[in-house]
Amino acid sequence: MLRKALVIAAVLGVACAVQPAAAATTQKAPKDVHWSFEGPLGRFDQEQLQRGYKVYHDVCSACHSLKLMSYRNLGQPGGPFYDPKYKTPNDNAVVKAIIKDFSVADIDSDTGDTIKRPATPADAFVSPFPNEYAARAANGGALPPDLSLIIKAREDGPQYVYSILTGYAPPPAGMTVPPGKYYNPYMPGDMTAFMPPNTANVPVGGFIAMPLQLTDNRVSYDDGVPATQAQEAKDVVAFLAWASEPHADERKKLGLAVMIYLGLFAIVLYASYRTIWRKVGH
Repeated sequence: MLRKALVIAAVLGVACAVQPAAAATTQKAPKDVHWSFEGPLGRFDQEQLQRGYKVYHDVCSACHSLKLMSYRNLGQPGGPFYDPKYKTPNDNAVVKAIIKDFSVADIDSDTGDTIKRPATPADAFVSPFPNEYAARAANGGALPPDLSLIIKAREDGPQYVYSILTGYAPPPAGMTVPPGKYYNPYMPGDMTAFMPPNTANVPVGGFIAMPLQLTDNRVSYDDGVPATQAQEAKDVVAFLAWASEPHADERKKLGLAVMIYLGLFAIVLYASYRTIWRKVGH
């Protein structure tokens, strides 16, 4: 009994010791943003996806990979460059134009030597760095995360990523910002150790290794939409949300058809029940 009591006391002690540290991690609530793809009936806006791909290509792809996406996904139904006149995404003219800018590592089947060959629609998106060590060396030791599932991997995914991209702010007075870090109130963190001792109101937020990337007119949109920071962030988040679930529109369309079918089936079943059992006592 004494041993059990000591174990319980030790566990409670550890829990009490850990709880304050966890509670100190704070962040600002994500911005409330409306998305066309929200809800069971939501759909991705194809023009927005095209703009989002441009932001990813021109800005994000310099550091961030998209390893789970293939170029042909861009031309599939629901994708940014889907066109029903092409039988398959591999035939899509826009996809073919995009892959002309890329080459991928391969092996020569005759000699066994490593070579570079032109990308094909079936190839995964080319990563900006050959390996993790090269990525860290180019980014001050920080590893840029792969963005394939970034929206799914974060709580309040679209709102969170949008808030991070548009939420950079000057550090509060007295805050000590480590080299290579940038203050962002939407980034989870504990600012206690970076403020003067006995600071009454410790600011929320944390540090991020990525500097501010999106600014007004950072990219040029082909459809004439003003390229404000907010618009660029919203477009690239929509594109990343689609990349996280590229078959979402088809899944929702199928789900709606199934629900309609089940509703009609329930009506027919009820009518049959009433007809068959109407003269039978219950």
